[in-house]
Amino acid sequence: MKRNQAVPETYIVSEPEQAAALLHPVRSEIISLLKEPRSATELSKRMNDSAQKVNYHLKALEKVGLVTRSGTRNVRNLVEVLYVSVGKTFLLSDSLGLSQETVQKLQDQTALAHVLSLTEKVKRDAVLLMEQVDEEVIPSAVMEMELSLSGVEERQAFLQEYADMLSQLIQKHHDPKQAQSRTYHVSMAMYPKPEGGGTT
Repeated sequence: MKRNQAVPETYIVSEPEQAAALLHPVRSEIISLLKEPRSATELSKRMNDSAQKVNYHLKALEKVGLVTRSGTRNVRNLVEVLYVSVGKTFLLSDSLGLSQETVQKLQDQTALAHVLSLTEKVKRDAVLLMEQVDEEVIPSAVMEMELSLSGVEERQAFLQEYADMLSQLIQKHHDPKQAQSRTYHVSMAMYPKPEGGGTT
């Protein structure tokens, strides 16, 4: 993949080795961070991990075809290799013959990695906004809640209803044709509450 070439929207996972890589929490997080070209050094800073460890996982992901080299760049007389994911999202091929339990685990794992990537993006955008705006009030909002769900089916039903409701609300108010309109980023994240964690 060329350095300036856009990452494909969807990649079909057809090899067991690729599915196994997506189940690995570190490798799944790396993939979520490679929607744009990055080096092992950049990834290690974002993940707060050693470049050596990140590079090891990058090589494994490259071997199974989930990331690819997209170019190089010179940094302080050193040549850094840039890597990029082969897709923004991943679909599991029926030919894999995975159990429903394994499929669900893969979906949960990749979604959690996306939450980590999203968190970094929100931090980065917030810093940029604070640097760009001196006196103007930044129109932003944050909402945190907790809910208890009894199982997978109820969780999926909630997520679907939530996504549908949010899509309808955005369509109702979205008006890019207005000259004074400003684009806002709206994100949605849901994950199990870890022990010792919470909104307090």
